[in-house]
Amino acid sequence: MVSSRWTLLHARVHRTVRQRQLLQQQQRLLVAVSGGQDSLCLVRLLLDLQPKWEWELAIAHCDHRWRSDSLANADYVESLAQAWNVKCHRAVAAEAVTTEAEARHWRYEVLATLAQSQGYSAVVTGHTASDRAETLLYNLIRGSGADGLQALTWNRLLVPGVQLVRPLLEITRTETAQFCQTAHLPIWEDSTNHDQRFARNRIRQELLPYLQTHFNPQAEQALAQTAELLRADVEYLEMAVDLLWQQAVGTASHAEQLNRPVLQQAPLALQRRVLRRFLQTILPSAPRFEHIEKLAALITAPNRTQTDPFPGDAIAQVEGDWIVLRSNNNR
Repeated sequence: MVSSRWTLLHARVHRTVRQRQLLQQQQRLLVAVSGGQDSLCLVRLLLDLQPKWEWELAIAHCDHRWRSDSLANADYVESLAQAWNVKCHRAVAAEAVTTEAEARHWRYEVLATLAQSQGYSAVVTGHTASDRAETLLYNLIRGSGADGLQALTWNRLLVPGVQLVRPLLEITRTETAQFCQTAHLPIWEDSTNHDQRFARNRIRQELLPYLQTHFNPQAEQALAQTAELLRADVEYLEMAVDLLWQQAVGTASHAEQLNRPVLQQAPLALQRRVLRRFLQTILPSAPRFEHIEKLAALITAPNRTQTDPFPGDAIAQVEGDWIVLRSNNNR
C-alpha cells in the first residue's frame, strides 16, 4: 500500500516541515490516526517522506467508545498499521465520553502519556486549514480574544519532552480527500461527523458553506490565513508580556500582588494579558473577560478600592501602589 508517486502534496508538506522546523531528522514520531481522511492522508504522507527524514513512526488510535462501530474502527486502523509494517498503539476510554471537550481532553492526555512512556518526542496530528477555519469561527462566536482565534498552532509543547505538531495546517479537507482517493486509501466514515448536536459539525456543514456561497468562495482559506496572522501577533504580545510581568509582579514573599504604576505605563492589550496571567494562577477555572476587566479597574482606582469575590472567593484590593489579592476569609 505504498504510494507509487510523489505528489504536490508531498512536496508541500516536506517543504513546510523543513522551513518551519516542525520535525527533525531521525525523530521518533507518534501519529494520531482516527481512520478518517485527514489522519490517513497525514500518516501516508509521513510514511512516504520517511526515507528522506529517517523517522521512526508509530500510530496511535484513541477509541472514545461513543459509537457502536468504534471497535471495528480501531481494528481497521490496526490492520492498516500492519499492512504498512508500523507499530500501532490502541487506547480505549474507561467510560464513553459524551462531549467534544471531554473527548479532546482525554485524547491529548492519552497521547501525551503514551509518547512519554514510549519515548516519542512528537505527537503528530492531522489538523488542516479547514479545522483552523472552523476553530476560529467556533471561538469567535464564544467571544474569544486573539489567543483563541489563533488556536491550532503549528506546534506547541504537549508535556515536557513531547511536542504536538500539526504539519497539515495549510492543507484543506478537500485536498486530503483527493489525496486519499488518488492513493486508494479507504476512509473510515465517522458517523459523529454528521451529528448536528456538535457545534463544530454545524459550523462545518452549515455556517462555512453559507459564508462560501454568500460572502467569499475562499472563506475557509481566508479564515485560516487570519489565524496564521494572529499567531504571529500573539507570539509577539506574549514576549512583551513576559517582560512586563517581571516588572509588575510583586516579590517572591508576596507574589499575589501587582504594581500599579508599572501597569499604568503599559498599553491596554498588555495590561489585560498580565492580569489574565495573574488570575490564572489563583482562579479554579480560566478567567473570563469580566474577571479581567474587574481587576483592570483597580489599576487607576482610589486606595482601598476592592472587587467583589472572584470564583474561589478571592478578593482584590488597592493598597497604595499595589493590587493585592487575598482570600476573602482572611481580610
